[in-house]
Amino acid sequence: MAYHENVLSAIGHTPLVKLGKVVGPRSATVLVKLEYLNPGGSIKDRMALHIIEKAERAGQLKPGGTIVENTSGNTGVGVALAAAVKGYRCIFTMPDKMSKEKQDTLKAFGAQVIVTPTNVPAESPESYYSVARRIAAETPNSFYLNQYHNPDNIEAHQLLTAPEIWEQTGGRFDAFVAGVGTGGTMSGCGRFFKGKNQSILCIGADPVGSVYHSMFKTGKLSTPHVYKVEGIGEDMMCGAMDLSVLDDVRQVNDAQAFAMARRLAREEGIFAGGSSGAAVHVAVQVAAELGAGKTVVVPLPDGGRSYISKFFSDEWMRDNGFPLSDGGPSLSAATVKDVLGSRRGAVITARKTDKVEVVVKKLKEHDISQMPVVDDAGRVIGMIHEYDLLNFLIEGKHRLSEVVEPLVQPLQGTVGPDTPVAKLREIFNDDNVAVVREGDSVTGILTKIDLIDFLGQRMK
Repeated sequence: MAYHENVLSAIGHTPLVKLGKVVGPRSATVLVKLEYLNPGGSIKDRMALHIIEKAERAGQLKPGGTIVENTSGNTGVGVALAAAVKGYRCIFTMPDKMSKEKQDTLKAFGAQVIVTPTNVPAESPESYYSVARRIAAETPNSFYLNQYHNPDNIEAHQLLTAPEIWEQTGGRFDAFVAGVGTGGTMSGCGRFFKGKNQSILCIGADPVGSVYHSMFKTGKLSTPHVYKVEGIGEDMMCGAMDLSVLDDVRQVNDAQAFAMARRLAREEGIFAGGSSGAAVHVAVQVAAELGAGKTVVVPLPDGGRSYISKFFSDEWMRDNGFPLSDGGPSLSAATVKDVLGSRRGAVITARKTDKVEVVVKKLKEHDISQMPVVDDAGRVIGMIHEYDLLNFLIEGKHRLSEVVEPLVQPLQGTVGPDTPVAKLREIFNDDNVAVVREGDSVTGILTKIDLIDFLGQRMK
C-alpha cells in the first residue's frame, strides 16, 4: 500500500505541462511547472520545510517553539502546515495589499496574523519585515525564518527544485524564467543550472515598481512604488537574491500579469496566480525570441484560488482601472508609451537659470502649463508649473528678469514608459500630471485630457 507518512513528504514532484494556446506557433516550447499542486498550494512549501528542518538540526528551533515570519502569504502557509505536523506555534506579519483569502488561510492553520501597511519603506518600524523582527526578538523560544535574507532559501531550490526540473527534462531545455521576489527560486535554480550548462538562459520577471530590474541593469536601486501583483518584486535588495546567475531581468506591469493569469485559466485550464501570469508573460516573449525547437521552463509559484476576489473578479478589475472585454482586459497591455505615441521624447524643458520671462514665453508658445527643469547635462532636476509662476507674479515683488530657480518644484507623479495605463488614474486623482521618466531624462508629460483622448480612440 503506497501512502505518505504525513503531508510533508508529499511536497515536491510537481508536474511539467506544455502550454498550447498562449504561445505562438513559431515559438519555443514552454513548459510550466505546477507548483500550486504542493500540499500548501505553492512553491514556498519546499523552502519552508527545508529551513525548518535545518534549524531543528542546528538546535535553533526547539520543541514547543514559535516560528515568526514576514510573508506575502504563501511562505506562511508552507510554514504553518509544517508547524501543524511538528507542533510549533506561528506568528506571521503580512502587508495589507495581500488578499483576504491568504490571511484567512493562515488563520485556518491556527496561525496568528498581524497585518501591516504596504506603502512604507522596508526599514520603517511599521513594515512587515520590521514588525516580524521585533516580535521574534520579544518572543521567548522563537525562530525567525527570515526568508528574504536567509541563504537556506537559495539552498532549498538548489538542492530540491532545480534537480527535479533537471530530471524531468533530462537537462534538455534552453531557458529558465521565474518571477523574482525573495530571490530564492531563481538564485537556487540558477546556480544549479549554470553549474550544469552555462548556456541555459536564466531570466527574471520583475513587476514595474520593484527594484530588481534597475539593480540588474544599472547596479543601482530604483525608487520603489506600490504595485498590485503579489508575491514577486521587492522594495529592497534581498540577501537571497543572487543577480550573478541572471542573464536578464524583464519588467512586467500589473495588467500584463493579470491578463496572462486569466488567459491561463480560460485557454489552458491552468488556474494560477498573478506572479505566474507575470512569469508566463515573460516566458512567452522569450519563447518567441528563441523560436521553434527550443524549450523554456517556468515554475508557476501558486494557484488562483487565493485571488478569486481580486484579478479573477471582473468587478475588481474594473474598480482598479483594468477595463474588460469578453476575452479579458481590453487595455491589459496598454502602457504609458502607448498613450504618448509619437510624442515620446519631444519635451520642452527649462533650466533653473532661465529668466521668468523666458519660461512664460515658452509656456505660451507651446500651449503647456508645466515644464521639466534640467541641469547642464540634461538631467531632470524638477518641474516648473504655471500656478507657481502666477503666484510669483501676483505678489508684485518680483521681476520678469529674475531666474526661476526658487520656483522649481520636486518631481511628482513620475512613471516609466512601461507603466500601465491604470496607474495614471491614481496620479490624476492626486491632481498631478504624469511625468514620464527614463533614467535621468523626462521623455513625456501626460495630462488627463491625453488619457481621455487615448481611451476614446481605443473605444472607437
